[in-house]
Amino acid sequence: MLRTVTVIAATATLGLAAGCAPDSSAPVKVSALVLNSNGEYAPQDVELKTISDIVGLKGSVADFHGGARIVWDSNDEDLGNATTIEALKAALIKNEGRDVTASYIDQGGVLWPADFHTWNMVTAYYGMERAFDYFQTVGNVPAADFKDPVTTYYFPEFILADVDKDPLRDNALYFSVLESFLVLPFDQLQRAPLAINAGVIAHEYSHRIFNLKVYNGSPYPEALALWTAGSPSLGANVLKSFDEGLADYHAYGTTCRSTNGCDAKFFSTSFHDAPYDQVTRDRDLSKADRCMTESLRAQLQQQSFNEFSGKEYQVGTLLASALYQAGEGQSQREVLLRAIVAAYNDSDPQRPGLLQLTQQYLNDQSKFTLAVAAGAIITHVTDLKLKEAVCNELMDHLQIPRDLLVGTSNPNLCPASSAPGKTCPPLPAQ
Repeated sequence: MLRTVTVIAATATLGLAAGCAPDSSAPVKVSALVLNSNGEYAPQDVELKTISDIVGLKGSVADFHGGARIVWDSNDEDLGNATTIEALKAALIKNEGRDVTASYIDQGGVLWPADFHTWNMVTAYYGMERAFDYFQTVGNVPAADFKDPVTTYYFPEFILADVDKDPLRDNALYFSVLESFLVLPFDQLQRAPLAINAGVIAHEYSHRIFNLKVYNGSPYPEALALWTAGSPSLGANVLKSFDEGLADYHAYGTTCRSTNGCDAKFFSTSFHDAPYDQVTRDRDLSKADRCMTESLRAQLQQQSFNEFSGKEYQVGTLLASALYQAGEGQSQREVLLRAIVAAYNDSDPQRPGLLQLTQQYLNDQSKFTLAVAAGAIITHVTDLKLKEAVCNELMDHLQIPRDLLVGTSNPNLCPASSAPGKTCPPLPAQ
C-alpha cells in the first residue's frame, strides 16, 4: 500500500541491488504499483509484453539509464558552440550514467521488486507500455512510427542553470532535445511519485507522439525554433498550448482503458496536498466551466514565448476540457481521440494536419491562430454530430469566433448548424 511504499522510499539507496537474473523473455509477469478502486497504489500482478531485459529495464518501448547528469546552461561554451543536434546533445549530457540493475524476488512465477527503485522503475515502464499500446490501438499509430526505444533517464541530475543551480525534482518529462524521458527524484510529492502515476506517464508519452507527428520527430522543431525567436509569438504559444492540452486529453483516454475506468482527475493522486493541490483543480478535465478570458486571450496573442511560459497549461486545459465535453456528450471518446492523432500529420490539402499548417505559416506565425489549429482537429472528425459538438465546445470554451469555423471555403470545417454554447460569456470582438 502507499504508506508502506513511502517507508521503503525513505530507506532505499540509489545503488540497486543485483539479484539472480530472471528470465527476460516477454511477456514477463511482474508486480507493479497500480491505482486500485480505493484510490491507493498497491501491488498488482501485470505483464510486461515488450521487455527484453527485465533486470536492465530494456525493451522495445524504453531503455532505462541511471545516474546521468544533464545540464542546460546558457553560459556553457560547448552549448553555445553547438551547431548540430549531435553537438547539442553532447553539450547537455555531462554524464551518460549507467545501465540500471533491478532486483526481484520470484513469488510463484511473478517477479516482485525487492527494493523501492525497482518498484518505481517497473511501474514507470509499465506506464509507458500502456501508453505505447494506447497510441497503437486507439491512435492507430503504426509500431514502426515509434522509432527506437526511448532512452529513459532514471533519477538523473537535471539542471536548468539559468533557473536554478540545484537539480530539479518532483517531475517526469519528455525532453525532446534529447528525445528522452526523464524520471526525476521526488521530494515533496511523497504521496504518489510521478513515475507511478500512469496518467502522468501517459501525458509525457503523448508529448513524444506530438513530437514524432507534428514536429516530424525533430529534437529541435523548425516551427518552434523560428517562432520563439519572434515577439509576439502567437504561433508558438498556440502550438505549445495544443501540445499540453492534447497530452492531457490523451492521458485521460489511457485511464479509460484501466481496470478502474476513466479518471478526469488523474493528477489528483500525485498533486493532492498543498501547495500542489491547485494543479489538480486547474487540470480537472471534467469541470465544464472552463472559459477563455479576455486577459488570457490577449496574453496568448501579444506576449513573447518566454512571457507566455506557464500559461500554455491554462489554454491547454480549456482545449482538453472542450474536447472532453464533446467526446463524452456524444459517447464517442475514442473516435475523437483517434481523429486528433490523425490531425497531427496529414498532407491532404482539404484537411491539412498540424505539421502541414505549421509549414504553411512558417514565415508568418501570426496566421497560426487558435482557429487554424482547431481546424486541423475539426476536419478529421467525420461523424457530423461529433463534429458539431466539437465545434460548439471549441467556440464556447476557447472563444473562437463562429465565422472562422463556419461558412468558410473548406467544407470539412464546422457544419452550418454549429453555434457556441452558453457556458462561457462571449468576449468582446477584436
